[in-house]
Formats: sequence, structure tokens, C-alpha cells
Amino acid sequence: MGKGLRAARTARGWSQERLIFEIERYAQQHMMDTASSASLKTYVSEWENGRRSISDRYSLILRPLLGVTDAELRDEPARSVAQQADGYESLLSRIDAAQSVSESMAPTFLAQTELLRTMDRQMGAATLVDQMAGHLAAMEEALTFAVLPSARRPVAVALAGASTLAAWQALDGGSVERAWRHYEVAKRAALDADAPLYLAHAMGEQAYVLGDAGRPEMAIELIRDAQRTHAERQSPRLRAWLSAAEAELCAAAGLSLDSKRALDRAEALLPTGTDPRDPEMPSIFLNGDHLARWRGNVLALIGDGAAMDDLYASLRTTDPTFVRAKAGLHSDLTQAHLARGEFDEARTNLQQARLLANRTGSVRHRRRVELLTGRF
Repeated sequence: MGKGLRAARTARGWSQERLIFEIERYAQQHMMDTASSASLKTYVSEWENGRRSISDRYSLILRPLLGVTDAELRDEPARSVAQQADGYESLLSRIDAAQSVSESMAPTFLAQTELLRTMDRQMGAATLVDQMAGHLAAMEEALTFAVLPSARRPVAVALAGASTLAAWQALDGGSVERAWRHYEVAKRAALDADAPLYLAHAMGEQAYVLGDAGRPEMAIELIRDAQRTHAERQSPRLRAWLSAAEAELCAAAGLSLDSKRALDRAEALLPTGTDPRDPEMPSIFLNGDHLARWRGNVLALIGDGAAMDDLYASLRTTDPTFVRAKAGLHSDLTQAHLARGEFDEARTNLQQARLLANRTGSVRHRRRVELLTGRF
């Protein structure tokens, strides 16, 4: 007890004093009462040292503030979503209910995932932890008691897409183990649904966890394996997305030639038109403008001077609601200007990257900002 709070705080680079300030600010914004600053200082110390339990009153503040689940906050093992049914009557009741849910609620599950995706894009993931946990729990409960393939498949597809989104949110918030577990749920659900597009997409995003963890060779191997997973059933847009992801992972590993080849392949595979959504794969956002932004990111990572034009063009055209994407763009521009020795321009972009990363609560982007800060 207490290790979870300390880990979440330090992941954001916050001191205990900063945490107290953020608790008080959050409580004021949401019209909630807290103890005095002096008492909070004692509470935080005792919470982190295991001498005091975090009450429900403060967990309601700390969870969205730090972007963690209740189990992570209290450093407790996650509880199983499904509970043991007591007797055949109860079991059959759950099976009947799951059949009804599978047929009527799957579109609702998909719509809820889309809403959470939009909120995440605009506000960041930290405030959505509870909503996403409840959303996943409802689908996992339905899938647990859905018997026939006709009942299981629509829920499994919805769970695969939502779990991949939840995993990316957890990774963005610094909860690496939770992200990994969500990706494993997504992969199992995709296999259950016989949905190779969702399986390949989950594998592709999971490769980023390995890349961030310092295993670039394994990350590249996984993203390439994702491209070979039922390749004949993958949509062109998904294949382009996987190729662009490979380009980024290769660039991060210093494999410039492989990176450029993967970029060229992504451009060749991407369907024409401005629509970024794939009717077969709603989790994917990729059109020419998005790929240009991705290309700028990749070229910046390998120190290619051509990155600058792509990045500034993307900055002008990026949807303003893609706040986290803009944080990444400013980080890319910082890196590109540093490579050219243009320190004033680099500082300006780094400041914008830091502001946007703080706005969304993105631990992943803040880490990159700190790494870039160390290069001045």
C-alpha cells in the first residue's frame, strides 16, 4: 500500500508538494472539500509509507488526477471482473442476459468506445480511467457468458477495439503493465472474434511498449510479425498504418534505410482520398495528411533535413482537437531544429510541446520533452 501512489506521482515528475497543490486545485475546480495543506502533507507522506489507507474521498481525486485505476493507486492486485455464478439458475440467467446483450448492445459498445476515443483525443486519458474500466468490465462480463459464436463475435470485436484504445491510454499515462495487459486482452478478443485486422493492430501498438522499454529489436520483430498475420485479410489502410509504425520503430532504433523503405511502402499502400477512417478498422486514423505528419516524425528521428517541411505543413493542417498529436509535432520540430543548430526555434517548439503534454496529462510526451530539454 502506498507504492502505487508514489509510482504514479514520480512518473509525472511531481514532488509531494506539487501533488498537494494539484489535489487542492482539482478539489477546488470540482467543488470538493479537502483537509488543510498541512494535513494533506501528512496524509501524502503516510499514504506513500503505508501508514494510512487512501480513503474513497481522496481516491476520487487521485485517480483522475494521476490517471490510474483504484487497484494501481492502492497497489492492490486487480480483481476479476466476472464473479462466480451461484448455481445453475443464476448461470443460465447470465447466459440468457449475455445473449440479449450481444445482439442488442454491441453497437452501443462501439459507440461508447468512439465517444471515449474522442474525449481522449481532446482531453487526454487521465480523466477517463474510471469510465474506460467500467466500459471494459461490461464487455468482458458479456463475453464471459456469451456461448454461441453469433453472440460472442460482436462483443469480442467491440472488446478488441476498446482494449486497444485503453492500452494506448494507459501507455500514454505511464501505466506500462496495465497497457501490456490490455493489449493481451485485445489480442485474445480478436482471436475469439476471428478478426485479424484487430489482432494485427493490437500487435502493432504493443510493439511501441517494447520500443519504449528499450527493446527495439524485439519491437521491430513484433511489428513485422503483425504485418504477416493474415496479411491477405488486412485492409490497405491497416497495412499502410503498420508500415508507418515499422518506419517509426526502425527510426528510433537508428535503422535509417529500413525506416525509409517502410515509409515508402506506407505511402504506396495508403488509399487515396481524405477520409482517415477505415470502414473495416475504425481504430485507425490515417490519410495523406496524417501520413505526412508521421513521415515528418520519422525523418526528424533519423536527422533528415526534409523533416522540417513535412512537420510545419502538418502543423498547419492538423485538426486542433488532436491535442496530443500536436504535442508530438512540436517535439518533432524541436528535434529537427536542434539537428540544424536552430536553438531559438527549438526552444519555442519545446515550450509548446510541454504545454500541450501537460494539458493532456501525457506522461509519454512529457518524458520526451524532458529528454529534449537535456539536449540544450
